[in-house]
Amino acid sequence: MPPGTRVTVIQDPSWDGPWQVEFQGTIDDLSAPEPVQHSLAREGELAYWVVFDEPQHDSSGDGPFRKAWIWDRYLKRIPEA
Repeated sequence: MPPGTRVTVIQDPSWDGPWQVEFQGTIDDLSAPEPVQHSLAREGELAYWVVFDEPQHDSSGDGPFRKAWIWDRYLKRIPEA
């Protein structure tokens, strides 16, 4: 997804996270998407910097965060009007 793309950050249906609620944000241009280097990552999974519309707390209660590096499985593109 290119910078400026509007997204909804979603929760994982299999656990209570990674964020407390679903919310909206925008893909940032801080850096290009990068492959996720984690044992639970899907093959070819990317992560993007997302700027949040409103500060958010993660599922551990940490925050508030205004931006985060988020795996693409937790991003849903908002269709353009």
